[in-house]
Amino acid sequence: MGRITTRTKIVRITVGVDEPDASTVRRMDTLAAEEPLEIRVGGTPLTVTMRTPGDDVELAAGFLVSEGVITRADQFASAMHCSGPGTEANTYNVLDVRLAPGTPPPDPARARHSYTTSACGVCGAASIDQVRTASSFDVSADPVGVDAAVLAELPDTLRTRQAVFEKTGGLHAAALCDASTGEVLVVREDVGRHNAVDKVIGWAVLNDRLPLHTTVLQVSGRASFELVQKAVMAGIPILSAVSAPSSLAVEMAESSGLTLVGFVRGDSMNVYARADRVRTSALLPA
Repeated sequence: MGRITTRTKIVRITVGVDEPDASTVRRMDTLAAEEPLEIRVGGTPLTVTMRTPGDDVELAAGFLVSEGVITRADQFASAMHCSGPGTEANTYNVLDVRLAPGTPPPDPARARHSYTTSACGVCGAASIDQVRTASSFDVSADPVGVDAAVLAELPDTLRTRQAVFEKTGGLHAAALCDASTGEVLVVREDVGRHNAVDKVIGWAVLNDRLPLHTTVLQVSGRASFELVQKAVMAGIPILSAVSAPSSLAVEMAESSGLTLVGFVRGDSMNVYARADRVRTSALLPA
C-alpha cells in the first residue's frame, strides 16, 4: 500500500471474563496514513488539507470543483508534485495545479488561511457565506428516481470495496453509483470524509462527466453540510449516508433540491429532503 498505510508497534490487551488478569501481547498494527497536502494553483497556495496520500490529483480537481473554480476536464491543464517551503526535497505533499488558459484562478479571498483538518472540510473558510457557492448545475431539476431497495444495498456494496479500511479500520469512503442500477462507478477512501468525496468528484471531472446527473453519492459516515455542498457543486442529485445528517446539511439539501438520505442501515432509511425521488411500493405522503 506504500504511504497509504503505515505500521506501528502496539500492546494489545484482552480482558478475560473468568481470568483475574488481562493478557497482553506486543505486535505490529496497520494504520491509515495521514499527511498534509498543500494545494497550489499556478504556484499560489490555496489550501492545506490533511489527507491519506494517493489520488492527490483527483483530490485537487475535486476540491476545485467544490470551490467553483472548474466544471470541465479541459479547464484542468496539469498537476505536479513539487518540493515544500524551505526544502529542496519532493515529499509529495505539495501539489501545484495549472489551469488551462482562459480559466479564471481561484478568488484570493477564498484561500484557506488555516489548514483543513481531516474531520472538517470547511474549517478556515472566512464565513459560512463563502461556502454557499453558487453551483453551475441545478440538481433540483434532475428528474432522477431511485428505488429504496437500491439505496438499501449501497452501504454493503461500498463496504466490500473498502480495501484499506479492511486493513486499518480507520478510513472513510465515498462511492459514485448509478441511480437506476446501483452500479458502482468509482470508490475512493481517505482519512477525511470530505477528501474521499473530493477524490470521487475529481475522478468525475477529470473524465469530463460533470454534471453527474442520475447518480447517487454514497458515503460511509455522516452527512455534513460540506458533503451536501460538494454534491450540489458537482451536480449530484442524491446523497446517501450510513449515519445522520446535520441540521445545516438538511437545510441546504432542501434549499438546493438535493435528495438527502441518512441512517441507511439494513432495510430502513430516513429521507430528509426530496423524498419524491425515492420509489417505494407504497405511496409516500406529500
